[in-house]
Amino acid sequence: MIVVTGATGNIGSTLVGLLAGAGEEVRAVSRGQRPVDLPAQVEHVVADLGDLDSLSPAFEGADALFLLITGEQLITGPEPGELLKTAAAAGIRRVVFVSSQGAVTRPDSAGYARTIAFEHALAESGLAWTSLRPGGFFSNTFAWIESVRTQRTVAAPFGEVGLPAVDPADIAAVAAAALLDDGHDGRAYTLTGPATITPRAQAAALAEAVDAPVSFAELTPAQAKQNMLRFMPESVADHTLTILGTPTAEEIQVSGDIERVLGRPATSYAQWARRHRTLFA
Repeated sequence: MIVVTGATGNIGSTLVGLLAGAGEEVRAVSRGQRPVDLPAQVEHVVADLGDLDSLSPAFEGADALFLLITGEQLITGPEPGELLKTAAAAGIRRVVFVSSQGAVTRPDSAGYARTIAFEHALAESGLAWTSLRPGGFFSNTFAWIESVRTQRTVAAPFGEVGLPAVDPADIAAVAAAALLDDGHDGRAYTLTGPATITPRAQAAALAEAVDAPVSFAELTPAQAKQNMLRFMPESVADHTLTILGTPTAEEIQVSGDIERVLGRPATSYAQWARRHRTLFA
């Protein structure tokens, strides 16, 4: 059995479908805060990574774990080593962890301290592990849905700064490969899209997808931070803005890891926008 945490999110929901489609026994774990729409054969369990007592029954009988930390769990929560001991005690032997590119490119940032702690704990756990290190997600631009639909406008900071953001479905596909196939243990994959793309170019891609003009409005960093604080801790917002505005050479480099693992190119933002066009139309 494979346990998928964050099973209702952008990565987890796709991963559950991929694993179930491959005939695997899957237990989908979420905090129960979103509607759950799962394949009929998938078991759903309500649990919280911040509560170790809730995790033991969620992990029981599984041999593999997809581990995703989000929100406050990026800053606080049980010690990573204790969480992994809970998983091992329940029978889990393989963990695929969603880390972050920033854990490597900005190791001194407080916003990545807990992510780095999980990577270290995995290396010392005795479990088989794979780390996935994406940068920004295409799905971050879901924040533009309302403004594109009602005003045909995208508002974002750093309009001319390009980054190789990634499709969460590609992250899920790499996670599925690491959970199902041999040869990924002890590896860390940097997951990016096939090219850098600026926010202004993303607005243009959305315009093409919805077949309507979409204008771009430049936000100041302070305005962008206020928006980010609605759904992420302040320290995470601060380092996110730093990456968006002043990326390092590593952070603008396109990785070939998705193609190496999946045997196909990473999805482009234009492809992603066309796939989700009805949300923005």
